[in-house]
Amino acid sequence: MDQPDSGPAARYRRIADSFTARAAAVAPNAWSNPAPYAGWVARDVVRHLVEWFPPFLEGGAAIVLSAGPSVDTDPLGAWMALDSGVRGVFEIPDIARRRFEHDRAGSHVLADAIDMFFAGDVLIHTWDLARATGDDEALDSDEVHRVLVGLEPLDEMLRGSGQYGPRVAVPDDADEQTRLIAFVGRQP
Repeated sequence: MDQPDSGPAARYRRIADSFTARAAAVAPNAWSNPAPYAGWVARDVVRHLVEWFPPFLEGGAAIVLSAGPSVDTDPLGAWMALDSGVRGVFEIPDIARRRFEHDRAGSHVLADAIDMFFAGDVLIHTWDLARATGDDEALDSDEVHRVLVGLEPLDEMLRGSGQYGPRVAVPDDADEQTRLIAFVGRQP
């Protein structure tokens, strides 16, 4: 059994708490600020998370999360509803241990699938939201390391998926956060 500070649930909570803090700090007029991902504004960072993950979870584990308010009218509320639902999955051990079966993502324990596919995405989009809104861009260094080490071996597959843009070149001595942000196609 995972220690209280480790494992998928604890990692997700740390990453989601960081995203929540950034989202809560966004001034109402800043939700329309351009985001690092081409064509997105800050609100679209939340929209992406709220729109892609629930169908992914439903398709792989038959779990339906309750929808929150519209991202257009309440981006923080939309994120908080999603976050609450994901945390709820971890709170019920029988559900967290359920099998997640997905034609493209494979077969995993549900808690591990959330950790693998969603937590890292939330981490990267925390940086996107912070960059768009002028907030603190520093990410948890342990999580940055974990996500970077996990993604680097998948470089070819990720680029082929169409979900990641071209890697941005950075100096060889760049810190891990800079390397992660560049790896996913953002200009650090």
